[in-house]
Amino acid sequence: MTDPLDPVDARILDILQYDAGLSVAEVAEQVGLSASPCWRRIKRLEDGGLIRKRVTLLDPGKLGLNFEVYAIVKLTLPSRENLEAFESAVGAWPEVMQCATITGREDYVLRIVTSDMHAFDRFLREKLLSLGLVSDCESHIVTRGVKNVTALPLERITPHLVRESG
Repeated sequence: MTDPLDPVDARILDILQYDAGLSVAEVAEQVGLSASPCWRRIKRLEDGGLIRKRVTLLDPGKLGLNFEVYAIVKLTLPSRENLEAFESAVGAWPEVMQCATITGREDYVLRIVTSDMHAFDRFLREKLLSLGLVSDCESHIVTRGVKNVTALPLERITPHLVRESG
């Protein structure tokens, strides 16, 4: 989406990123619109790619997925072919919640969620290390989550991205 957001669009995005389960009527009421214009705005935000997906966030602890690890991965040779092969494999592994390329000596950081240390060990041995692409993996076990949010800080959007209505 290349058009700047107006304050109503920004408010719709903020409302939906905290609760995507709200009906269009509920969102419309919060932004001071009727349902039809609000629905059109939401549709435009979706079509423009600002709203990528609407999901339900689950409680990992209540589902027995209590073991979280950040793994810093270095490839044996970070060639284009190896990077693509690694990223393709990571994309197919449900244990990997996030994967990002990083700067520095290492190549990737992975956020991995499993049921326990044994499941994580199996993941390391049977998936990550069996690829034959990894020269080093440094694992950092999460002992306690302090903050975990999904909402973007929309108040930090640069002024040129939000135009005043009028």
